[in-house]
Amino acid sequence: MGVGRAHAVALLGLDGAPVEIEADTASGLPAFVLVGLPDAALGEAKARVRSAVGNSGFDFPGGRVTVNLSPASLPKTGSAFDLGIALAVLAAEGWVAPESVTGVVHLGELGLDGRLRPCRGILPMVLAAERAGFDTVLVPAGNADEASFVPGVRVVPVASLRDAAIWHGAEIDPVEVEPLLPAPASEAADDAGDLADVVGNRDAVEAVQVAAAGGHHMFLLGPPGAGKTMIASRLPGILPDLDDRAAIEVSSIRSLAGLPVGRSLATRPPLEAPHHSASPAAIVGGGSGVIRPGAAARAAHGILFLDEAPEFAPSALDCLRQPLESGVITISRAAATASFPARFQLVLAANPCPCGNAGVRDAECTCTPFVRRRYLGRLSGPLLDRVDIRLDVPRVTAAQLRVGADAPATTSEAARARVIEARARATRRLAGTPWRLNAHVSGSWLRAQGAPVPGSTAGLDRALERGALTMRGYDRVLRLAWTLADLDGVERPGLDQIGRALYLRKAAA
Repeated sequence: MGVGRAHAVALLGLDGAPVEIEADTASGLPAFVLVGLPDAALGEAKARVRSAVGNSGFDFPGGRVTVNLSPASLPKTGSAFDLGIALAVLAAEGWVAPESVTGVVHLGELGLDGRLRPCRGILPMVLAAERAGFDTVLVPAGNADEASFVPGVRVVPVASLRDAAIWHGAEIDPVEVEPLLPAPASEAADDAGDLADVVGNRDAVEAVQVAAAGGHHMFLLGPPGAGKTMIASRLPGILPDLDDRAAIEVSSIRSLAGLPVGRSLATRPPLEAPHHSASPAAIVGGGSGVIRPGAAARAAHGILFLDEAPEFAPSALDCLRQPLESGVITISRAAATASFPARFQLVLAANPCPCGNAGVRDAECTCTPFVRRRYLGRLSGPLLDRVDIRLDVPRVTAAQLRVGADAPATTSEAARARVIEARARATRRLAGTPWRLNAHVSGSWLRAQGAPVPGSTAGLDRALERGALTMRGYDRVLRLAWTLADLDGVERPGLDQIGRALYLRKAAA
């Protein structure tokens, strides 16, 4: 009888904190007490650990067992503490070497037979363990690939509690068990299509490349069948691959959300397209117990596409206003505050009215002016003010279709090469600053070090003077102009780039 110690990790959002697990075994009436702010799933670990220890060839202590999760003021959620609790109990009873258990982080959920089940959030947990100074982590065999993404950490996959105890020095015979594996990650089908499929709408093809090159948000307004969804679905295909830091964040969010991670880090930008019935919590994340990432966090470093945007609840749309500016989603609850990355590109698509025929030739609109205003009024002014590109997407006519069929089409491959070249120019220009994309540059820098060609902003200044643009809108036009300059290969935006940027900003106003 004595005290055994092990370590695990508690997550709040993507941030993790090491947790010391102390197990004290003493004589007295049989009892198993777990303290340290456990949630319901963790509180049920008492039954899982008791059965798993007994079915792994050990005698569970017959007296009073007290397990403390320290720091006691930090909320702990989930079942990934099971393995650490079991090994701390075994260390207290002398079944395993206490010094071996103390220096290792243990993650995994126990089955009643002692096998280890894969857990969600293993990748951010291993990252937190590495930042805390641990160099060895025991994880379920089903999470071994995911945990191995973190460099500098020795990952020990174990299939059962018995295997983990033997690794820590328990003198018992090994018993081979079938490891529990997660469902295989489905291969992502490349069904986004090619940008060459968009014919007869040169403005839309150019606008989507501008959005990709500068990381700008888009609003597409047009009748049904105009190609808004087709245009938006081509945007991820022309974005460059994720860098190492972004790939780690995207894979960590997928792991935390319980989505398949696969055998390698995510390399392509994600696309999230929630249904218009989604609640604010489904968009930004939340939950009364465990705080989970929403669609906006899952779209980090990628695209959040809201089709039929006016059909979303206004509260769900307006909760995006702060993340669009800061690039971070912060969710506060009474017990804790969790943060998720939210540096995504927002793409909104909307019909001009509920029936969709407003402004369409040879089609009758049955909506009154009041109904039209109320419909688009569901997209608040402050939200649209944060959207850089606002494009009117009309239906393609037969004449435009014939012209588009004869003209050389812009393929996704060619557009991506153009986008990568433009982003490289922006990266070189912004070296030494905290930004890498034009959409993220502050307004004060744009108006000072990043000023356009002298005299080219006269029209922009008049729009600001008349109230047609807010100060935020003024800065966003400058950001668009810099992206157009990068695409054009010119050193500094001039009158042409400012004019085109103002058009992209006001085309669907």
